[in-house]
Amino acid sequence: MFNPFSSHKDKGTVHLVWKSGERKRVFKGPIFDICSVERTSSDGRCSSFIEVDAPNWVTVVPWFRNEDGVPMFVMVEQFRHGSNAVTREFPAGVVEEGEDPMDAGLRELKEETGLSDGSITFLGDVSPNPAFMNNRTYFYLVEQAQLTSDQALDPNEQLDVLAVPVQTVVANMGTGIYDNGIMMIALGFFLREAQRRPELITFQEQGEKL
Repeated sequence: MFNPFSSHKDKGTVHLVWKSGERKRVFKGPIFDICSVERTSSDGRCSSFIEVDAPNWVTVVPWFRNEDGVPMFVMVEQFRHGSNAVTREFPAGVVEEGEDPMDAGLRELKEETGLSDGSITFLGDVSPNPAFMNNRTYFYLVEQAQLTSDQALDPNEQLDVLAVPVQTVVANMGTGIYDNGIMMIALGFFLREAQRRPELITFQEQGEKL
């Protein structure tokens, strides 16, 4: 029996890879498609697996420091039909086909909040659910963006924009209205950036230089 508490020589991951065979689209929908994929393991087992063929996603973390020196996020509140509840989130959306993820993030930020012209930092990208989804989601930090326009929402979008202290979001993410798992990932990337740049989460007295 394998003992996870003892040291073992790293065997690599090649033996875990399943080779892909025939791939069929079994459902085409407005948000994602579903495919059936035949795969064979390294020890000869063969089976059919479901793959959700979805577009890439992008999330933007808009950050600013208010006049009192408090680090703040710009967030949105909207009703989510999957959970049948209102959630508080960072601006986010779909990366259109052929669109650069950074451009998509800035577009979503402006459409949802009217903000633009800030400095942007790539935080990272991950597979949101590698068990059965084939897309990736990208994360960007946007600092000190300016309000340059009104919202330009999609026909079925309805959302409010608000500013929330960073520490409030850190304390509450994953509970109550902060119930979107992708936002937890976004916050994790932000906190990793804050390890390198502590000023992103620390209070600054007026006139104090970082």
